[in-house]
Amino acid sequence: MQFFKVKTVEETFAMIEEKIPAIKDTEERSLEEALHYITAACVTAKENVPGFDRSTVDGYAVKARDTYGSSDSMPGFLSVVGEVRMGESAAIPVGQGEAVYVPTGGMIPPGSDSVIMIEHCEDHDGLLNTYKSVAPGENIIRAGEDIREGEVVLPEGTILRPQELGAIASLGISHVTVYRRLKVGYLSSGDEIVPYQTEKLLEGQIRDINYLTIASLAKQWNVEVVYGGIVKDDFQEFQQKAQNLYDQVDCLILSGGSSVGAKDYTTDVIGSLGSPGVFVHGISIKPGKPTILAMANGKPVIGLPGHPASAMIIFMLFGEKILQKLKGEKIDKKPDRIFARITKNIPSAPGRSDYIRVRLFEKEGEWWAEPIIGKSGLITTLVKSDGIVEISSEKEGISQGDYVPVIATR
Repeated sequence: MQFFKVKTVEETFAMIEEKIPAIKDTEERSLEEALHYITAACVTAKENVPGFDRSTVDGYAVKARDTYGSSDSMPGFLSVVGEVRMGESAAIPVGQGEAVYVPTGGMIPPGSDSVIMIEHCEDHDGLLNTYKSVAPGENIIRAGEDIREGEVVLPEGTILRPQELGAIASLGISHVTVYRRLKVGYLSSGDEIVPYQTEKLLEGQIRDINYLTIASLAKQWNVEVVYGGIVKDDFQEFQQKAQNLYDQVDCLILSGGSSVGAKDYTTDVIGSLGSPGVFVHGISIKPGKPTILAMANGKPVIGLPGHPASAMIIFMLFGEKILQKLKGEKIDKKPDRIFARITKNIPSAPGRSDYIRVRLFEKEGEWWAEPIIGKSGLITTLVKSDGIVEISSEKEGISQGDYVPVIATR
């Protein structure tokens, strides 16, 4: 078995964008049960938010021009003609030289165009002394200033965070159409792999920690994980278990067996699941070169390296993108990195992207990134790290003191 032509990181992302379709299944969910789901349709406002002009402070609704020239030494004087109660309509109009008390969030009475804060005035038995002038519109939120009727509040493909759910609730909407939750299957392979609960290892055995790290990442992204267990290096058993798990899920993850070796059956098993099959076998990246990506009858299959750190980094880089595409999530290219200065020189081979685990610390008002040196098989390098620094394929390394982008992992 030979590697296909190794792909660059950029080529791999482009192929994921091209080949991974979004699932089409949708469902209605109440807002209380929609956190982290993806909108399957636009959410459009059927009313203004707020629905009326309201005050942002406790104070008095006035005509702004009646306060012009007011100061501590020469206050203005207005007649208090009433007050607005919370939850009630403002029925009393404000005439020239008049003021009406309004609490925070209260409706602005007709005739007024601003609110003077209670700290800047004083009510003496119905005579309001004003010690500061206000401008028209000051301390007022206009009807529809937050959300306009007919406005698309959330486009399709938006992940629903707490703030999005709050915006939808403000419109009087209690249910939302979302893409259903994804289900992925995870199957470990290798004669040496044993359940992570194994207390005493025999010589040559390795606990299946990859399942916990990869499944935890997937669950963090609101994806259900079905564990297929551990399969020995036997093609028939591997193929049968992979097929059974593949039939239950939207995406299949295979761990181990992605390198070139006599007993690495992953590519053959993937080929048996359906066409078109493997489109990436090997990425110009360190760690994680022996990575397999495939499509089998419309479902993505991911073959992860066996080393824990390699598997986790590859899944964070490419697995998340695949799952985002499947979920129908709109992927905006927004900054998801912080910039820090590297503490030492790091060499890199041209033509290969390197991902270096780093620990972040603050020094003299700047963030610094200290490389955590360790082989890709060491899970503790990820435990100790706060992020990952990318050295792109066109660079030959980075120099001490350089500013580098850090992908946060905490």
